[in-house]
Amino acid sequence: MWKEENNQLVRTFEFKDFVAAFSFMTRVAFVAEKMNHHPEWSNVYNKVHIKLSTHDAGNVVTDKDRKLAEAIDKLL
Repeated sequence: MWKEENNQLVRTFEFKDFVAAFSFMTRVAFVAEKMNHHPEWSNVYNKVHIKLSTHDAGNVVTDKDRKLAEAIDKLL
């Protein structure tokens, strides 16, 4: 579930292993590039932590972030 905190949408995803986590990140990368809206994220083994905010709008959550979050959820 996405949470809004500190002017960002944040969510941590957990997978069975590193390969599954990295595969998810690859799929997210293609979606983000197509939407021209890129996440701040990190990966440690089987966990992917994503933060979304719109830099052009002053680092706040906008519809661009909500749309990307929805698109990311559809990848699961």
